[in-house]
Amino acid sequence: MSTPLIVFRMKLEVLVMPKRTVLDPQGVAVRNAVRELGLENVETVRVGKIIEIEFSAEPDEKKLNEICRDLLSNEVIEDYRVVGTTTSFP
Repeated sequence: MSTPLIVFRMKLEVLVMPKRTVLDPQGVAVRNAVRELGLENVETVRVGKIIEIEFSAEPDEKKLNEICRDLLSNEVIEDYRVVGTTTSFP
């Protein structure tokens, strides 16, 4: 009887958004366009980005945060948050 192969996969999303204290000109432009298209009650729009990363093993959390801070976001004007799921299946 053979042992089943277990595959580990972790998918993380790094959500990068402008800090609340920083003007978001792209968000303002989108808000204005949405209002012009008929949704006048839109108050605020913030535009950010999502970076999706898949791992074959659990990443080093300290190294991941360092990469998010130094490469994937600009810590002066942006905040980031890491969210994700882990799956193991035969």
